[in-house]
Amino acid sequence: MTVEAAANTSSGVGVGGGIARVTFRVRCETLGYGEGVYLHPDGHSGQPIPLYTSASSYPWYKTRSPTAITLPSSTESGDTFTYRYSVHRAGVFYRWEQQIDGPSSDEVSASALTSPSASTSNKDINSHKEDDNNTCDTPMQEEEHEATETTTTTTTQELPRHELPLRLLVAMDEYTINDVLGVPNPPHPDIDHIRVPHASNVVDIRNFHKPTRKDSFNMKSGNSLSALSGGSAHSLNKGKDTPNKKQVGFAPEPPSYHAQQSNDGVGGGSAGGASGYNNSHKKEPVHLDSTDGLIVASVFLPVHLHRSPEGQWSADWDYEALLSMQTHLRVTRVGVVKWRGWHGNKGADGSPEGGVPEDEKHLVEACLRDFNCVPVWVEPSLFGEMYNGFCKGVLWPVLHNVTSVYSSRPDGGGGDTKKNDSSATTPHSTVTPSSSEDARVSETLSSVSHRFSEYSMDDVAMGSIHGDGGKEASLWAAYTAVNRKFVDVVVQCFNEGDLIWIHGFHLLILPSFLTRRIPMAKVGLFLHTPFPSSEIFRTLWCREDLLRGMMNADQVGFHLFEYARHFLTCSRRLLGLKYGMIPDGSGGYNLAIEMNGRHVAVTSIHAGLELTVLDQVLNHPSTKERAESIRNQFKGKVIFCAIDRMESLKGIPLKMLGIERFLHRCPEWVGRIVLVQVGISAFERGDDYIRTKTEVLALVSNINKKWPGTVQFQECSESEMRLPQRIALLKAADVVMVTPIRDGLNLIPLEYTASHLDALTEEGMHDGRKRGLCILSEFSSCTRVMRGALHVNPWKISELANSFYQALHMSEDERMRRLSTASEFITRVTTQRWAMAVLLDLKAVHKNVHVGKYSGAGLGLGYRILGMDSGFNSLDISLVGKAYRKSRTRLILLDYGGTILSNDNLNSFSRFQVATKTRKYTVPTDRMIQTLKDLCSDKRNIVFVVSGKERHSLTDTLNDIPNLGLAAEHGMFISWPHSATKKKRIWETLVPDQDRSWRSIAITIMEVYTSRTHGSYIEETEMKVLWQYRDADPEFGYLQARELEDHLSNVLRSFAVDILHGGVEEGGYVEVRPKGVNKGVVSTHILKNVSKIYNWEKIDFALILGDDHCDEPMLSVMRQIGRRAIDARLARNHEPLSPPLPATVTLVDVSACDPFVSSDLATYTCTVGKKPSAAANYLQDVDEVQEFLESLVKVSTRDHKFLSSIDLRGMENNKNKTKMQPFVLQPNKSFSNTSSISSGVMRSLSMGDFHVSQQTPVPAPAKVSANLTEFLGTIDDEDDDEAFFF
Repeated sequence: MTVEAAANTSSGVGVGGGIARVTFRVRCETLGYGEGVYLHPDGHSGQPIPLYTSASSYPWYKTRSPTAITLPSSTESGDTFTYRYSVHRAGVFYRWEQQIDGPSSDEVSASALTSPSASTSNKDINSHKEDDNNTCDTPMQEEEHEATETTTTTTTQELPRHELPLRLLVAMDEYTINDVLGVPNPPHPDIDHIRVPHASNVVDIRNFHKPTRKDSFNMKSGNSLSALSGGSAHSLNKGKDTPNKKQVGFAPEPPSYHAQQSNDGVGGGSAGGASGYNNSHKKEPVHLDSTDGLIVASVFLPVHLHRSPEGQWSADWDYEALLSMQTHLRVTRVGVVKWRGWHGNKGADGSPEGGVPEDEKHLVEACLRDFNCVPVWVEPSLFGEMYNGFCKGVLWPVLHNVTSVYSSRPDGGGGDTKKNDSSATTPHSTVTPSSSEDARVSETLSSVSHRFSEYSMDDVAMGSIHGDGGKEASLWAAYTAVNRKFVDVVVQCFNEGDLIWIHGFHLLILPSFLTRRIPMAKVGLFLHTPFPSSEIFRTLWCREDLLRGMMNADQVGFHLFEYARHFLTCSRRLLGLKYGMIPDGSGGYNLAIEMNGRHVAVTSIHAGLELTVLDQVLNHPSTKERAESIRNQFKGKVIFCAIDRMESLKGIPLKMLGIERFLHRCPEWVGRIVLVQVGISAFERGDDYIRTKTEVLALVSNINKKWPGTVQFQECSESEMRLPQRIALLKAADVVMVTPIRDGLNLIPLEYTASHLDALTEEGMHDGRKRGLCILSEFSSCTRVMRGALHVNPWKISELANSFYQALHMSEDERMRRLSTASEFITRVTTQRWAMAVLLDLKAVHKNVHVGKYSGAGLGLGYRILGMDSGFNSLDISLVGKAYRKSRTRLILLDYGGTILSNDNLNSFSRFQVATKTRKYTVPTDRMIQTLKDLCSDKRNIVFVVSGKERHSLTDTLNDIPNLGLAAEHGMFISWPHSATKKKRIWETLVPDQDRSWRSIAITIMEVYTSRTHGSYIEETEMKVLWQYRDADPEFGYLQARELEDHLSNVLRSFAVDILHGGVEEGGYVEVRPKGVNKGVVSTHILKNVSKIYNWEKIDFALILGDDHCDEPMLSVMRQIGRRAIDARLARNHEPLSPPLPATVTLVDVSACDPFVSSDLATYTCTVGKKPSAAANYLQDVDEVQEFLESLVKVSTRDHKFLSSIDLRGMENNKNKTKMQPFVLQPNKSFSNTSSISSGVMRSLSMGDFHVSQQTPVPAPAKVSANLTEFLGTIDDEDDDEAFFF
C-alpha cells in the first residue's frame, strides 16, 4: 500500500498514527554538469521535491526541509512510503534514475550504502575528481552509459520504486533516509533516527537552579518542540549510537540503521535525553578534501624572490618554512614579500633600497600567482615599526615570560660610532685563540651598536619595560594598521566556505577585523611562540585588545598544552571567561572557552618535519661533502654543535659556563671535545643582542685561553645558515645542544634526529661514531615530544656540565634506545599531518547559519562576535504595539536592577558597598517612575516588578505607584497590586516560611571560607545568604566556592534549601535560599492567580523583560507558555509546526498554565543587552527599555488624545449632521485658514483652500463613521502601517 506524503500537515497528532518528519539524502556519483536530482513520492500530485548539495557535502544531495509523512494507525501494518528519483537538466526533466547511476554490483554487495558524511568513497586523501561529468568505473558501465545517452527511455528498464516501511517510523520524531541513486532496494533502508524529546524530558520548574557539579561551563544540550495540548507522545528507546572519532582524511562509514536495530529495537538511535534540535542531528565526521579552500595568513610569504639585472622576477619555495608544505587542499597564501629593505631601514650609506619598487609590484604579483601567493603591500617604514618595534620590541619578550624593569638603552660600548666602524670586523668572522681577542670585543661592540642604530633608524627606542620607550601609541597604531592591510587582502581572496588560518603573534588582532567583514568564516589562529603566564601578560597596556582579538577566532592553537594553559588562565583572569571540555559531536571532547554564547576551541598539537624534504637535502652531494669537511676539520674529537640566535633567551652564556665547569672537573677530556657554536645575528633585538654578544665573546675568549680550540664560535646572518648549511653541520655533529631558557617552536632537535636515523641501521651501528644524542632544555617546546633526548635545566650549571659527562660516557645500548625513542615522533608526525589535525579541528567548529546566528557588538578593537540563536533579533516595537493594542488582558513582568534602572552588580566596589549597606541602592529615574504609573493606570494591564532585592528596597522606591505588583527576593515574597498607595502592602510567601535555623549554620560556615579567601564577603537578605567571591582571585575563589558548596550540601541536607553556585561571569557566588524559589515559579504563580483575584478573562498578551541569569527562568517559562499557545493554533489550522526552541531555553512542564491563557496569547520575551539568552528578543540598554515602555503608554492613550481628519470635519459640520460633498479646488477663491472648526480646534494649513463647485452635481450622502473607533474597525490589520507615529 502506498501512503501519500502529507506535505502540508505537520502537527504532532495527524491522521492515523501521527506525523513523522523525514529528510531524504541520495548519493549521486554520476550526475554531470548542470544536472540535478528530484524526489517523486508516489501519489503526490504536486511538484517534485528538489534536492541540493554543496562543496562540502558533494556527492550527497538532500532535501532542504523535512517532508511530513502521515503514519498508519496500526504499527503492525505493512504500509510503505514509495518514491523514486529523477534527473533534471537545467531544471527540466531529463530521465528517471537507472542502474548505471549506482555503483557496480560488487560494490553494492560489499557495502549496501556508504556514509553520507564521506565526500568521496574510499579515495586517497590526495585524490580529487578531475572531471565534473560522468566517469565510469568499468568498460561495461561505459557501454551502458553510451547507450543511455542515445536512447534514454527505451533501452533501459524502469526500476522499481524505493520503499520506506512506515512501521520503522515514530510520530513526532525526525529521520534521515540515505539512498544511492540507481539502488532502489538495498537489503535494509539506511535510516538515521533523530529523536525529539517529549514531555518526559522536561525539568521540574522548581529545579531551574539544580545544584549539579559543573567543573567549568555546562554545554547545554538543545531543546525541542513542546508537546501540544492533548497530544500523545510515543515512548523513547534508550539506545545510543556510537559516533565516529575525527580522523585525518576521509571518515569511515557509520553503522547503518539495520545494524543498530538488533540492539536498539525498531527506531533505534540516539536517545539524547534533552538533546536539542541543534545538536540532535547525527553529526557527520569531519574530513578534508580537494574541494575545501584554505587561506593561510602569515607575516611573510614562504617564498624566496629573485630579481635578475634585467628586472625579471622569479621565485621558489622556502622549503624550511613551516607553511610551505604542499597539500591536496585549495590553498591561498597571504603575507608580506621579504625583499631588500622590507624593514624600512635605509642604512648608513643612504641606500635607496626600500622593498619592492612601486612600478614592479605587478611583476611580483604575476610571479607569485603560480604559487597561489598573494602579497600584502605595506610601506616598509610602517612595517618595520610594526615588526621591529612592536612585535620584536614589545611582544617577543613578553610572550617569552620576560619583562625587565631594569633594562637600559644601549650605548654601543661608550664610543662614538663612525661610518667606517663596520669594517673593523665582519659579523660572521670565526673566533680563534688570539691575544688580541679582548681588544676586539670592544671594537665589535662599537660596530654592533652602529649596525643596530642603522637597523632601527633610532626611531624605535628601547624602553624600560617593554621596549616601547614611551612610544606605545605609535607602535600600537602601526601594529593595527598592518593588521588592517592584511584584512583587505584576505577578504578579497575569501570564497564562501573557505577556512582562514592565521599564523604568528604578528597578527593577533586580525580575527577581530575579519569577523566584522566575514562573520561566518571559520578563522583559526596558531601561535608558534610560547604564551606567558597571566602575571606577565597583564603587564601589557594592550592586553584586553590582544586577548579579544584572539578570542574572535574560532580556534586558537599552540604547540604545547603548557602554552594553552597560560592562555586559558589569561582569559579567565583578565576577561572573566570560563573554559572546559565540550562534546564535539563525533564521540570526543574538545577544550574550549565560552565567549559570548560561542565556543573558542583551544588546540595543542606540536608540529613535525617533512622527511621527504630533509632526505633530499641529506642525500645531496654538497651536503655530504660539507659534513665530511667538518668531520675532517675536527678529526679525532667528539663534536658538540649548537645553532642559536644571538639573544639572551637562547641561553648561550649558560652553555659556555656549562662546558667550562665540565672541563674543570674532567680535564682528561681537554682537546678531545669541541663545541661548534653558531650564532645567528639578531639585530632586531637591540640592546639584548649587544649584551648577549658581549657576554658570549668574553666567555669564548676566556675558555679558549685556558683550553685552546675548545669552542669554535661563528656568527652569521640568517641567510647564511639555511637548511642545507644547517643539515651539513648537524650531520657532522655527534651531539647537538639546544638549551634555551624559554623557547617556542624549535625544529633543530627534530632535524638533528632525522639526520641520524641511519645510525639505527646495521651499517650505521658499525661506523665507529657515537652519534645521535640530543641535549635538550626542558624549557623548549619539543622537549615534550622528544622523549629520547637528554633533558636538562639550563639554569643549573652543574646539570649542564653533567650532561656533557653523560653524553660522553653513555653506553651504546642506551644511546640507540634514546635515538630510537626520539625518532618515533618525527617519523609519525609530519608537517602535513600536523596541519591536517589542526584544520580538522577548525573545520569541526560549529558555525552553521541554519542553527545559530552570529552577531557583532562593540566598537573598534572591542568588537566581538556573539553566538545567538536563530531568530534572536532586536525587539520589534511596532509588532509589540500592534498586539498590545488588540489585547484586552495583559500581563507585564519586569525585572528591577538592569532593566528599569542601571545595575549595581556591574561594578564590584558598588556591589560591595550595597551588600555591606555603606551605600544606598540605585533607584529608578523619575521618568521611569512616571512611565510605570502610566502603564499601571491602564485597567487592561497587570504590571509586576520581579526582583531579587529585599522587600524594603522595593517598597522604598516603588510603593507610591498604584496598581503595581511586587515580587521580592526572586519571588519568595509577593505583593499583589492595589490602588491605595498609602496603605501598607500585604505580602504573601511563595513557599511556606518554615524553620530558618539553617541561616546561622550557613553563615558560620561561610565565615570560615571568608577568613581564608581574600576578597570574599558574605551578603545577607531576609530569606537568603550569599558568599560573594567576585573580588577574590578567580581560580582560588572558584576552588573555594566548590569546596563551600560541598560543605553546605552535606551540612544542610536535612533542610528545605537550595544551594546554588552561579554568576561566574560576574565573579561568582554561592547562595543558600528556600527550596523551590525562582522567578520561573513566581511567574507561573502570578499567571494562575490573576483570574482568581481580578475576575479577568484569560491572558492574551504577555511581556517579560529581564537582564541577567536570575531572569532566565522567568524568560524561559513564559516563552514556553507562549510557544504552547502558538503550536495549539497551528495544530488547529493544520499548519506546519514552529521550529524547536533554542538550546538556551530549559524545558519545563508548563501545561498547568494552559487554562489561564488565551489561545490567541501573544508572548514577547526580551533581555536587556545583546547576549545569549532564553528570551526571543533583546533591547540594548535601560534607555531603550524606557523608550519602549513609553511607546506602550502612547498606544494606550492614542484613542483619547488624537482625532482623525474625518472626525475633525464631522465636528465642523454640526457634529452629528455631517454630509460629505466633493471638493473642487478654486485657486481664485480665498479661504480663511484661521476659522474655527470646533471646540477651539484650529483648521490645519494642510487642508488647503477647497470649495464646492456650483456646476458639479451633488451625489447621494456618503456613510461617514461616527467616531475614530468605528472608522478603524473597518481597516484590516494587514493594511495598518508597519510603524507607529511615535
